[in-house]
Order: sequence, then structure tokens, then C-alpha cells
Amino acid sequence: MKKFTMMMLLLAVSVLVLAACGSDEEKSTESTDDTAYKLVNEGKFTFAASGVYKPFSYEEDGELTGFDIEIGNALAEKMGLEANPVTNPFETILQGLVGNKFDAIIGSMAYTKERAEQADFTEPYYYSGGMIFVAKDNDDITSPEDLKGKKIGVIAQSTYEESAKELSDDLQYYTSDVVALKDLTVKGRIDAVITADIVGFEAIENGFEIKEVDKPMWVEQPSIAVNKENPELTKALDEALKEMIDDGTYAEISEKWFGRNLLDIDLEGVELLE
Repeated sequence: MKKFTMMMLLLAVSVLVLAACGSDEEKSTESTDDTAYKLVNEGKFTFAASGVYKPFSYEEDGELTGFDIEIGNALAEKMGLEANPVTNPFETILQGLVGNKFDAIIGSMAYTKERAEQADFTEPYYYSGGMIFVAKDNDDITSPEDLKGKKIGVIAQSTYEESAKELSDDLQYYTSDVVALKDLTVKGRIDAVITADIVGFEAIENGFEIKEVDKPMWVEQPSIAVNKENPELTKALDEALKEMIDDGTYAEISEKWFGRNLLDIDLEGVELLE
């Protein structure tokens, strides 16, 4: 009887051990599935923007807001994470990503082959044209060729910097496109600004006495930049972005800020910046 009791006790212990092992294995698998990508802050999606690029990212009443910020917040929600937007100067934002200061850049950073050497990029989350803007009363500059020898305002390390260098050897660097566009209205300060068409048109709508020159020189593909060592996060963001587009979340955000869908563009015959 004692022998039988001992055997039953051992059997019960064995079942409990096996059950515990199975539970641990299951828990481990679930953990691996849920956290396949790395985050700088557990449970939070930390993404960076310059914070000085209205209407994409800027501060209002002490809070970060704008199109880029709302896209990042929505992506975090789709992935079941807490949104944690932060700011970083645009000229050093890639270095911050590589240095693991944040998980991603959602800061209107256009994909280029050069940038793709430092970071991975998702599919584009909007399209934008690179355009020249001048003061409203400036009739001397009507094409890119007219910028030779002129002072051009541009953001350092932006996709517009290289084009500006090709058009003139006199550049004025800014950290904010809004400040650069405002300087166009100050006589003798700068002659032109090269920036995103969306930003320039937004400034015009807000009363800036400026105008566009000709048509966009190219169309760029702002995308989400992710550390190259975190491909699982890039994949997760692409999936969340597709879900946002499919369920109408993206269109709702875009319509709110611009009155149109920034992904709804005819790219046939258009030069895409790479």
C-alpha cells in the first residue's frame, strides 16, 4: 500500500513538472512572438521628429502634434503599444536612431539610397514634391536656373540641401522651414527656399507673402526609418501602416491635416527622388 501511494505521489509530481514545463515553453513562445522586435522602452513605441516642421510635427500648448505625430500615435495603437513621441534636431536625427535613442523616425524623412545605408525604411507613408518658393513680389526667379548665385535657404541634412548646392554656392542653413519661409518676406535676407510643396502651401494658407516657382522638381517618398538591427520592427510597422490604410485610419488623419489623402497621387512619369 505504501509502495502504491509512493508511486501515485511520484506520478502526480511528474505531471505537475511536465505541466509547468509546458506552461514555461508556451509562455516563452508567446513572449518571443509578442516581442520579436526590440524597443528602447518596454511597452512603448518611441519615435522621433524634429518638432519644428509645421504642420507635420510641432509643439502646441506644450504638446507635440502634427501629421507625423498622429501617424506615429496610430501606429503604436495598432501594435498595442504606448505612443512616446520625442524630438531631435533633424540634422542629427539619423545618428540618434543608430545610437538607439529611439525606435524609429517618423519625421518626414524621405527615403534615399544614401540614407538606406544607415537605416531601414518602411513603405512611404506619404508623397511630397521638392519645390522652390520665393517672396510674392519676386519676379526675377521663375525657374531653377534663375537661382544661380542667389542665396537659398535650406534645412541642413535634408534632401533639399544637395539640390540647393547644385543650383547655387550661396546657402543659408536653417533648423526650421517655417523660419526660412518667413525670412523670404524680409527684404535682402534670402532669395529663395527649397522645401516640401506641402509645407510651402501651408505657409501661404497661413498668410505668408510667398509663392511657388514652376512645378515640383521631383517627388520624394517620406518613410519611417528604423535601426538596421531591428528588421522585425520594420516589418511590424509596414503591417500596421497597411492596416491603417485599409481601414481608413490613414485617410482620416491625412484629411484632417491636409484636406486630402497624401498617398493618393499619380506617380506615372514622375521622377521619384532616390
